[in-house]
Amino acid sequence: MNLSSRARLLLRAAGQTLRRTPRLEKRRSQVVNEVVAWCQAHDIELGPRLTHARLAFDPELLDRIDETLAALGEPAIAAELSGLTTAEQAQLGNREVKSVREKPRDRRVLASFPASVEQRPGLVSGPRDVLDIDWRSLDLEAFDALVQVENLDGFYAFAPSIPALADWPSPLVLYRGDRHYGGAFARVAAAWAKRATPHLYLGDFDAKGLSIALASRATHLLLPPLEDLAERANAAHLPPEQQRYQPALHDHAARLSADHPLVDYLDILLREQRGLRQQWFGEPLQAVPLGESGKVKPLP
Repeated sequence: MNLSSRARLLLRAAGQTLRRTPRLEKRRSQVVNEVVAWCQAHDIELGPRLTHARLAFDPELLDRIDETLAALGEPAIAAELSGLTTAEQAQLGNREVKSVREKPRDRRVLASFPASVEQRPGLVSGPRDVLDIDWRSLDLEAFDALVQVENLDGFYAFAPSIPALADWPSPLVLYRGDRHYGGAFARVAAAWAKRATPHLYLGDFDAKGLSIALASRATHLLLPPLEDLAERANAAHLPPEQQRYQPALHDHAARLSADHPLVDYLDILLREQRGLRQQWFGEPLQAVPLGESGKVKPLP
């Protein structure tokens, strides 16, 4: 039998407490009984430490448990498996604990870059290269704007060489992510926010889309000009189940000045109850500030 994550956590906490005191008693519980059963299964004598109501821990007992774990190829009590990759867990022993490990995509983002100048053998080159990368390999200082794309098909199709991005010639284009891709986008967004540089959101013009943009600390939305969006927006693109996102957007609208460029857009969404999915945006696009700072990026 293996020690569960809860049992290892109990033993790790006991070890920390025993640095300050020679003995620690724990009431019998499911997790304590698991430790008792494991010790008995591996011939670790508990003796007077064990009573009907309690189990007493001391440094000698934890040393015996650690020795047995080492003989079994298991990580030591003090080894923290939570948040490690499977490969990192493997360096500590034979135990893989999927429930607490770092998932393979937790550090990954899907990024779109200008195509490499070198032709890859067997691969027809296109204008953009889409790479699945560890976000920590990104040098954020090399980019002057972050473009967050909500929808995967829109991400694959997006080319940043548009007039709305003319002031930012070196944008970092990332897919927002879903349960398959982009587990680390939130980490990038948090790191980007410290730079006080533009973070543009390209996604559905609906209550959920704008809520995602605000939550990710975007500074601008990439949207069609107001007249174009007003003409194309429709009720079918604002699903009823998104009503729960609207109170927060009403609050955001109330904090904007009357002449803020986003106000008229929000009027279409919140008063007229009409939205527009990203795939229906068409061209051109413009950068509309989400907060009080910033101005609309003018069209050429």
